[in-house]
Amino acid sequence: MSEQGKVALFGASGAIGHSVVQALRAQGRSYRVVGRSRSSLQREFGADPRAEIVTWNPEDLASVREAARGVSTLIYMVGVPYTDFHLHPVLMRRTLEGAIAEGVQRLVLIGTLYSFGRPRTERVTEEHPREPHTYKGRMRKEQEDVVLEAGASGAIQTTILRLPDFYGPGVERSFLHGAFRAALDGKRAQLIGPIDPPHEFVYVPDVGPVVTALADEPRAYGRTWNLGGAGVTTQRKLVEQMFAEVGRRPKLMALNRTLLRVLGLVDPMLRELVEMHYLLTTPLIVDDSALRGLLGEVYKTPYEEGIRRTLEAMRASDAAAHSVPSLAS
Repeated sequence: MSEQGKVALFGASGAIGHSVVQALRAQGRSYRVVGRSRSSLQREFGADPRAEIVTWNPEDLASVREAARGVSTLIYMVGVPYTDFHLHPVLMRRTLEGAIAEGVQRLVLIGTLYSFGRPRTERVTEEHPREPHTYKGRMRKEQEDVVLEAGASGAIQTTILRLPDFYGPGVERSFLHGAFRAALDGKRAQLIGPIDPPHEFVYVPDVGPVVTALADEPRAYGRTWNLGGAGVTTQRKLVEQMFAEVGRRPKLMALNRTLLRVLGLVDPMLRELVEMHYLLTTPLIVDDSALRGLLGEVYKTPYEEGIRRTLEAMRASDAAAHSVPSLAS
């Protein structure tokens, strides 16, 4: 992207954003990080001389245009609260309007699998019908449609990379984060069940290199792409590996859909998970052979190694949080 102009990461503060930043840093590239809070961006990226920090208000078109000004490639990773999924297509439209007005050439949306709805095949390719039966899925499909329509109009080149569930260092919004914490603390891991059906997870540090390679590839635009995990596994297997890594016997309990509904009466996040429960009972496993055909080798960290690295990072974070600086006498 250095030869293609400036790249901007909208929604850079999330886990995927940090992974993309690491990939850009490894390639010696400059980049712009865009978010709402200057203090947060400064804390996270201010030490890197290659980082340009820009704040925006995504509700204000003038602010969107300013954030996109001078940018060639825009990587969009903007999150919204799980209770506010109606904002996904709204913010996407405004971002595209501002980006097109400023002459941005390319936009990459980092998306989810929600737009597919229930899987009809054992492996889901990019050609699988997008017929979401959930509200969140419909909002994600509408967001995708906005991106694809903008690309079809010729005003900007667009592409979408869809990810399954993910995990890794610093990823607290993951089905697995609580289990990592429980393994380290010797407590019982609470999972959302069932925990034995097939599932896949992407290790977040693996995502950044894929995103930058995709953004650089002219053939990537005008369609969508899937990225799968490091093989099919189960939640139970991964949690057993976590506990084994710290030398403890696994202790776990699984919350079923009925219990989710009950707990959702007092926990809005759990309440919002109920409609997505089908992803655990009818697993959606993607086929990413098209992406590998485009980019060549796509490295995927094995689950055992990803678990070990995540636990190491959490231990280091715990140690840093509990360290007390010595006082001069």
